[in-house]
Amino acid sequence: MTALTTHDRIALQDLVHRYAAAVDDRDFARAAALFTGDGVLEVPNPPATLDPVTSHTGPDAVAAALAAVDALPLTFHAIVGAVFDPGPTPATALGRVACTAHHLSRRHDRDVDLVWHIVYRDQYRSTAAGWLLARRSLHVAFIESRPVAAMRTAGPPA
Repeated sequence: MTALTTHDRIALQDLVHRYAAAVDDRDFARAAALFTGDGVLEVPNPPATLDPVTSHTGPDAVAAALAAVDALPLTFHAIVGAVFDPGPTPATALGRVACTAHHLSRRHDRDVDLVWHIVYRDQYRSTAAGWLLARRSLHVAFIESRPVAAMRTAGPPA
């Protein structure tokens, strides 16, 4: 294992924040471009399963999987903690990224926030383009529902 440099840690932190921003901005192609060409996104099927049950491989499949978010008027992903470690081989790293994902929708004439408390288990690869996601496994720790007093309906702010 090779130690991660400060530059590596900053780049990995930027990578995970860019992913969250791209999903919230509904730019699924930009989010998928943060994966390696053979990158994998593993997702659960909440509320039935909270650990990954479906894999999407390659940028097109990742973008298509993320497009499910389009069904919601608004999402807001807040990264609340991230730790990175050297990977098992050179030019790789592992990450644990905690995130609170707000999924806002309208139900029974009320605005509701379905909050997923997520832990991403990530594998990263250093490439000529910089650090990219080689595998992202989404695990939901728990889900809660909250009332919303007001909600932007036109999507994320510019």
